[in-house]
Amino acid sequence: MRHRKKTVKLGRNSAQREALLASLVSNLILAKRITTTLPKARAAKPMADKMVTFGKKQSVAARRHVLSRLKQPKAVAELFDAVALAMSERAGGYTRIVKLGKRMSDSSEMAILEWVDFVPKAKKAKNETEEATPKAKKAPKPAKTEKKPKKAEKSEKEAKKAEKEAKKAEKADKKAKKSDEKA
Repeated sequence: MRHRKKTVKLGRNSAQREALLASLVSNLILAKRITTTLPKARAAKPMADKMVTFGKKQSVAARRHVLSRLKQPKAVAELFDAVALAMSERAGGYTRIVKLGKRMSDSSEMAILEWVDFVPKAKKAKNETEEATPKAKKAPKPAKTEKKPKKAEKSEKEAKKAEKEAKKAEKADKKAKKSDEKA
């Protein structure tokens, strides 16, 4: 019989398992929603609910107990200041698990672990954001110098080519004269 053997081992020894669960619950407290594998989410859910129950007590002893389990002062402060106060009217069932399907790499079942009262921020549509926040206009470009028409550019290029050819011809004439003088 498997009486009192409820612990999900997650392929880890007890110290690693405690650290993993503490990290998952701390990240859930700070981020309000985490994505993890389904077995890890199922293992972290009871611990997260217990931490909220301790947080609702608002005593120094409860704060120290939670700190000994989570080991992150920021998460403990957030739990006692925001999360536990938001859940003060609720009698239990503070978290929910939403299944996401299988992960592509190794086909592990994925899930979202989140607070029941958590409402994610809605993404604004592109049209609304454009209307709400008009984009700053670009500064006007500096005035460009006047360009000459393309025909004028071509004639200038042709003139330059003609000048180069004339210089080459002059050099050739000079060389020819020198060779004539030597002979």
